[in-house]
Amino acid sequence: MDIDKSGKIRHPRIKLSIHGAIEQGEMRVVNGIIVHQTGASTAQSSFNSYKGSSPNGAHFLIDKDGTIYQTASLYRKTYHVGFIKSRCLAEHKCTPGDLKALQGKTVGRQIGTVEKQKVFPARYPDNSDSIGIEIVSAVQGQTFESVTNAQQLSLRWLVAQLTATLGISVREIYRHPQVSWKNETEASTAQW
Repeated sequence: MDIDKSGKIRHPRIKLSIHGAIEQGEMRVVNGIIVHQTGASTAQSSFNSYKGSSPNGAHFLIDKDGTIYQTASLYRKTYHVGFIKSRCLAEHKCTPGDLKALQGKTVGRQIGTVEKQKVFPARYPDNSDSIGIEIVSAVQGQTFESVTNAQQLSLRWLVAQLTATLGISVREIYRHPQVSWKNETEASTAQW
């Protein structure tokens, strides 16, 4: 996989559709990958949302037919994670200092603020050091649609390329609800 000096990938399987409005500053290191689902049934819905004020987005978007769009530079942060969960609590590895810092904090902003102060790998990858991959999928009730076979193949290929090219550990690839407080069915059918 060839990445140019602006962070764009040059590969026939990836269509460039960079949306500068979702880029939020320089990303100096990539420690992980977070896999999402859009909650909308078309890629165009996501592209339209990138035109709003203060848009959120991820670095890649995989359409239902498996088309992979790069929507942000790999050298730029995007807001795709939200407030992260406590890694030490999830892994049962908190020190007494960790527990004291988390005591009385509520899920979301309060715990996320404590976690943001930590240095990776003491915390999950967040907006500052992770690549986001969105998979186009609608939500029916409270449940995300299953990832299509074409999306699954594209996701596997993209993750393999990114981990090999950027040296990302496969242990640092997560479904969105693993690292943040999101709908538990988001990306639950995604495989890499």
